[in-house]
Amino acid sequence: MKDTTRILHAGRHPEEQHGAVNPPVYHASTILAGSVADWKAQNARRAKDEVGTYYGRYGTPTTHAFEEAIAELEGGYRTLAYPSGLAACSGALMAYLRAGDHVLIADNVYGPTRHFADTFLMRYGVSVSYFDPALGAGIDALIEPRTRVVYLESPGSHTFEVADVPAIAAAAHRHDVIVISDNTWGTPLYYKAIAHGVDVSVHAATKYIVGHSDAMMGVVTTTRETWARLRDTYRQVGFSAAPDDVYLALRGLRSMAVRLPVHWASGVRLAQWLQEQPEVERVMHPALPGDAGHALWRRDFLGATGLFGVCLKASVSQPAMEALFDALALFGLGASWGGFESLILPTEVARSRTATAWQPAGPVFRIHAGLDAVDDLIADMVQGFAALRGHSG
Repeated sequence: MKDTTRILHAGRHPEEQHGAVNPPVYHASTILAGSVADWKAQNARRAKDEVGTYYGRYGTPTTHAFEEAIAELEGGYRTLAYPSGLAACSGALMAYLRAGDHVLIADNVYGPTRHFADTFLMRYGVSVSYFDPALGAGIDALIEPRTRVVYLESPGSHTFEVADVPAIAAAAHRHDVIVISDNTWGTPLYYKAIAHGVDVSVHAATKYIVGHSDAMMGVVTTTRETWARLRDTYRQVGFSAAPDDVYLALRGLRSMAVRLPVHWASGVRLAQWLQEQPEVERVMHPALPGDAGHALWRRDFLGATGLFGVCLKASVSQPAMEALFDALALFGLGASWGGFESLILPTEVARSRTATAWQPAGPVFRIHAGLDAVDDLIADMVQGFAALRGHSG
């Protein structure tokens, strides 16, 4: 079955919901048992780790439908829903690390994940090292006897380096090290992280899975071997996704396969237009021929999404770039991405890189190509660059 069909049917059980196509939103904390025998049976099923509705914090039928669908699309064993993307990233790291352990983290990782590692993890006795995301199999030399996790983000959501995930995973697994990867850019449709050797796949579902910029959500999917530690930590810490947000994520998921090709096509065309502008030093988009990560993208990915970066030339001042931003009508100035709207955002990542030098020629910004007609986006960008040139002149 193709993913475009699978995404419509995964996790759906109308026969369990009075024939309703979508599971309703269950607002529930207490789940009643009909008798003492039922209570004991319920506890026995929970002890066997059977999916079920036992207590609101463990999820309801809405949650389970969403988690089942994500696990099927990811090709993983089980999935858990978290209240935000950062909760998913931090929750995954917490599950597999303890005091005295060492974790290797890609230098292009999501900023809040890096902050979590540098503060929370280090405060609790976990040693953190960063590595060049282009290192590939060379990561073997960085693995210490106490290394327990390699954490990736490919592509990075600001500088868009693509990691050789299979090579990194093979090196890590030779040392019994778990590989966690933030797969938000690739989505469960365009990058099969677990099939490429990842043990734990993380998504900020707030982005493309929800797709409408109206709910916070994270998901983590594991292999069978790594499931128990994630489940136990999830329950011990008390992570729980709100039922209304889960419903919105499940609704957004159903249309993701038809939204993503638009983001992909518009993003590439917009990126190509930007490459032609004399003020642009380079465009960071793995789907573009000539991009440093293009060969790996062609080998491992099934598609591209709408997020990419632009580096301007040294001759462009920061105020000139700001003039470009202020002249735009269709691109909103805001964080997050993956929704229907197009976004633009200035980025400053040099101060957060420690393993690799990041020295752009000039100002850098990030674009998310939404579902607008791409001709309209280009026309909007034309007037933005006119403002940039007017300011520079």
